[in-house]
Amino acid sequence: MAGCARGKVLAFCGAAGDDAGVFSLPARPRLLRQRHGRRRALAATAIVAALAAGVTAALTLRSPHSPAPGTLTVATWNMCGIRQWHCAATGSPERKRRALTGLVTDDGARVVLLQEACAGDVAAVRRTLGTSWHTAFRPYLSRDAVGRTAPVRCAGAAQGEAGYAILAGYPLVSVASVPAQQPTVGVTRGILCATVKTPGIRVCDAHLSPAHSDAAHPGWEFRDDQLKALAAAVPSRRTVYGGDLNVNPPGPRSPASWVWPAGPYTVQRECAQTSATSRAARPTHASGHKLDYLFTGLERSRCTVRDLNASDHYALVMRVRTG
Repeated sequence: MAGCARGKVLAFCGAAGDDAGVFSLPARPRLLRQRHGRRRALAATAIVAALAAGVTAALTLRSPHSPAPGTLTVATWNMCGIRQWHCAATGSPERKRRALTGLVTDDGARVVLLQEACAGDVAAVRRTLGTSWHTAFRPYLSRDAVGRTAPVRCAGAAQGEAGYAILAGYPLVSVASVPAQQPTVGVTRGILCATVKTPGIRVCDAHLSPAHSDAAHPGWEFRDDQLKALAAAVPSRRTVYGGDLNVNPPGPRSPASWVWPAGPYTVQRECAQTSATSRAARPTHASGHKLDYLFTGLERSRCTVRDLNASDHYALVMRVRTG
């Protein structure tokens, strides 16, 4: 398919009641369209006139189709942009930036939750998308044995700090970090929330601590406290939250099922959840595990797993009805 040039659709599931049985990607949009029937002389005159007047214009990339009224498409993607975190073989920064831009232009995402992202890359994509796009960013912190902390930095000189972010095609208000327990020695990840102003939906981006992430106390578990803090930070219905939660879905095969609190899968449904009791989902990581999630109290109309060929994580894309 023309629209699959940069990645593959790994899974699709419609929410209960969705009458769309087959998902196909739209063709890759032509971002710059030729205007036929105009003479080159007229075009050149217009350009000169604009320059003479001191007019500057910014190109804004748009989704190939306008969002359906009353809907919002949200994606989450761990970019694996921190080369020293075993990400050197997952693609160049340029490749990752193109993939992130494609989540907007090809998949229609208007909110993207990002993890393992570089501040410089997020800022570059926002500039590419245009002035209507906004970001919120928080850096990862490295904490040593005596309690000193320092931001984690990406490998490229222009990439800046490494962290997690929200990229949105609407203004973001009431941006706040959510306090949660973190390793005493190691990397401090986190939870970042914001309200997407136009539809009035609270979104939260989380990157939780994997098992054995505290160098001083390898047996300590943090995901239970972090998940509880995440679930407590959102309203029951008008929310979309998730990210890289570094844990498998609850179930008899998952020894970490006990870390999941009430709320996820019950008050809010997961992107790919097909029933109240279902916890099955397609993998979102190259290892074959599901580590990435999107939960909402709104009605879901589409859920897609996308291999963007630029990370060891796949992107998870969900469309919700906002009415």
